[in-house]
Amino acid sequence: MHDDRTLVEDRLRRVLSERIRPAVYPESVPLQIAVWHAPGEPVPVAEGLAAEHLPIEVGTPWGAPWGTSWFRVTGTVPEAWAGRTVEVLLDLGFEQDLPGFQCEGLVHLPDGTPVKGLNPRNQWVRIGAPVAGGERVHLHIEAAANPLVFGPGPTPLGEKETAGSAPQYTLGRMDLAVFDETVWQLVLDLEVLGELMAELPVDSARRYDILRAVERSLDAVDLQDVNGTAARAREQLADVLSAPAVPSAHRISAVGHAHIDSAWLWPLRETVRKVARTAANMTALIEDRPEFVFAMSQAQQWAWVKEHRPEVWARVREAVAKGRFVPAGGMWVEADTNMPGSEAMARQFVHGKRFFLDEFGLENEEVWLPDTFGFAAGLPQIIRAAGAKWLLTQKISWSRTNSFPHHTFHWEGIDGTRILTHFPPVDTYNCALHGSELAHAARNFREKGRARHSLAPTGYGDGGGGTTREMVGRAARLRDLEGSPTVVWETPGAFFEKAAAEYPDAPVWVGELYLELHRATLTSQAATKRGNRHSEHLLREAELWAATAAVRTGHPYPYAELDRIWKTVLLHQFHDILPGSSIAWVHREARATYARVAGELEAIIAEAQRALAGEGDRELVFNSAPYEHDGVPAAGARPSSGAAAGTVPEPRAAGGYVLDNGLLHIEIDSRGLVVSARDLTADREAVAPGAAAGLLQLHQDFPNMWDAWDVDSFYRNTVTDLTDTDEIGVGADGASVRIVRSFGNSRATQVFSLPPGERRLVVDTEVDWHETEKILKLAFPLDVHAERYASETQFGHVFRPTHTNTSWEAAKFEACNHRFVHLEEPGWGVALVNDATYGHDVTRSVRTDGDRGTTTTVRASLLRAPRFPDPETDQGTHRFRHALVPGATIADAVREGWRVNLPERRMTGAQDVAPLVTVDDDAVVITAVKLADDGSGDVVIRFHEAHGGRARPTLTAGFAFSGLTATDLLERPLAQAPQPVREGARITVRLRPFELMTLRLRRP
Repeated sequence: MHDDRTLVEDRLRRVLSERIRPAVYPESVPLQIAVWHAPGEPVPVAEGLAAEHLPIEVGTPWGAPWGTSWFRVTGTVPEAWAGRTVEVLLDLGFEQDLPGFQCEGLVHLPDGTPVKGLNPRNQWVRIGAPVAGGERVHLHIEAAANPLVFGPGPTPLGEKETAGSAPQYTLGRMDLAVFDETVWQLVLDLEVLGELMAELPVDSARRYDILRAVERSLDAVDLQDVNGTAARAREQLADVLSAPAVPSAHRISAVGHAHIDSAWLWPLRETVRKVARTAANMTALIEDRPEFVFAMSQAQQWAWVKEHRPEVWARVREAVAKGRFVPAGGMWVEADTNMPGSEAMARQFVHGKRFFLDEFGLENEEVWLPDTFGFAAGLPQIIRAAGAKWLLTQKISWSRTNSFPHHTFHWEGIDGTRILTHFPPVDTYNCALHGSELAHAARNFREKGRARHSLAPTGYGDGGGGTTREMVGRAARLRDLEGSPTVVWETPGAFFEKAAAEYPDAPVWVGELYLELHRATLTSQAATKRGNRHSEHLLREAELWAATAAVRTGHPYPYAELDRIWKTVLLHQFHDILPGSSIAWVHREARATYARVAGELEAIIAEAQRALAGEGDRELVFNSAPYEHDGVPAAGARPSSGAAAGTVPEPRAAGGYVLDNGLLHIEIDSRGLVVSARDLTADREAVAPGAAAGLLQLHQDFPNMWDAWDVDSFYRNTVTDLTDTDEIGVGADGASVRIVRSFGNSRATQVFSLPPGERRLVVDTEVDWHETEKILKLAFPLDVHAERYASETQFGHVFRPTHTNTSWEAAKFEACNHRFVHLEEPGWGVALVNDATYGHDVTRSVRTDGDRGTTTTVRASLLRAPRFPDPETDQGTHRFRHALVPGATIADAVREGWRVNLPERRMTGAQDVAPLVTVDDDAVVITAVKLADDGSGDVVIRFHEAHGGRARPTLTAGFAFSGLTATDLLERPLAQAPQPVREGARITVRLRPFELMTLRLRRP
């Protein structure tokens, strides 16, 4: 029987491939083709249609990398085809079977109306069903010659400037063809049954029922007349296709989807066109298939369709109104969630949800992040504060060390907020509803016996394409089929409602959802990461001072400018831009964008501060940080007390220099390394015995795959300590120690300084980086015995172990922090703060001096040099600022983290500036002071408890207000939330550990 079964399976495979599939289009005639190659960037549709086209033949090479060609195809439907279904087949020269990673097209009518997109799995355009015969066919194709930029090796194709002009594709079939619906349906019948048969138990009766039916069907096919015998062949399959699923069958909610990377192996401008192609296809599929539902995330992509393709937008709006084209996720883009700061993560939801509310009156309750590289522990309460309650992701299934124990569960964040979370057990966000995928989902589902529902994002993604008519055809057969999970098209919301109802006592996962892969995305493309961090803090300053100036002086608040800039920064937090895993073109544009954003925000800040300061000759210090410093209040300005003299380096007896400001005693040896950092108040040494801090370390960095994404643990096997110096001496300011080192083809300059009256050693590092496949770390071996450390995340911090007791802990050998990491023994700790780095590692090792204690080493990851997808990653000059804070409590770590990212600003003026709001508890950090987005002039204040304990702070408003409301992130009243207590200008609230709160103060 085994040989008999194999024989039928092999027969099915060959007959489908060589006879039945080709018979779907039994007759065809060629079209006439002409082309115009746009000379530069993509042109408006009208220009492409009107351009002079020249004849071109099938088999002709075309398409310089990233170029656009406008093809015109014309022809006439043969009279003999009257009464039959006719389609145009358009093959642009597709070299792979996967949509989105090569040439693509959007088909237009002669008047410019978009019809549908073209990709390898969607090469057809319907002309008529049936046709009358004699119809004139005239179509235009906007074809993008996007090159194949799919590693693993380096390629010049990822940058327009280096990609060259050689044609990338060869024009394929361009025909009018008869479409045989019956044969097409037979193909799907046989595919679905063949795939199901392959997944059933070898000895099951159902498998042999299908086997015999398939055998009878193949016997019924005349291989010389497939079209004439297809109906007879389908009849042999009717019984096995109508057998219903067992009541206990796993239930799959298929959600039509096309995960489209807002930038990755293509630039942003190409994503604009990818979204239009996919949206055109999906609206057409919705019109043809009444059961089909499609969900699209990323409000930015919807906005692109609205702005750039109004005809497609009109069709999208119509489909949304019918509930068939569904806004999903409620975020501006599918962002990285590890690196964006607190306010930026909040604004992803503010701008995303507001777009869908404004355009459609719809509010998302689910967060849709199938491909994001892990999830920060602060995210659950941000989701709840935005009015959402569910999360979907697939990416954690990519983890390489530990298998996540749940598919449906409650995820608990750092403040105790829980959200229902689903990981689709199908383990892909590009599901095609193949039998192997559905069987895997049913076998893999970890909630068996407690729940029966899972979700399958169905359609080609990453580069777009979406769901195909073949997938919809499979779903129709799998809706209720014995031996298979059942499949029904549903919206994400409908799925989550069912999942929540059937599994109310789902298990709980506490803390971050760490992806055990793609850890190097915390470091790759350092300039992009610096641009993001700098932009986030400039936006804080711009909103703060613009709001203060508007309330104090009536200075116009730049609503439109801030809205536009926020959306630009949020776009660049997309999970292949901020993580540094896009092509060179993307990061070149990102650097230029961040520079432009910085200029615009600096202008907004300067204008607001000038309005506040008035005209005068007193030097004023503006403090944008949420903490008072040197007599200047948080979010206020006072006259300068004069610049304090820096700590002057003194020669060290054994070589090197000493810095001592009465609080810290720092010794830098002749190698330019910190061998002592003593907290004089506590009489405690921070640097581990026999070790040196501020040490640059170089590792070989060649991961097993995914160059820009991954750093593998074996990189630690070899290390080069950079201890040789070119120069060491007193810095030009006379108050610092400057060290220059050369290594490989690179050069590093470090400057150590000790501000007067401060308990922090500032380490400025400049690297002219020209290495390949290396990673550069900045190490601080510390004399601290701690089993865990704190790492800042959105609206708080998360604790991670310093040990590797289990595989879960060992897998976190590279992790994300925001502005600080903090280690502590009872009564004494150390913080390392930074202004632009995210990746870091913390390890424990045995002392080198014979002591039985351990050394805990904190290392910041500075630079990498992967060669794919950008072969020039990080090449050039980079600057970093870190500060080591011996004797730091967690409160000190929070404060110093803000300070290093928000340096004071100085300008001359006439008057002090009082803060709009103050808070009497250092555990409470005000993250945003702004005017309400609706233009009412109300003041919005967002804050959170930052130390991890309970707080009952009192906020004091420095302006008159007539009303007070606790709101969600979208600045809407929270009816059920505990309301703050007001006494005049004073507002008292209660906060649980890490709780965030938004208050709206109504101005009279």
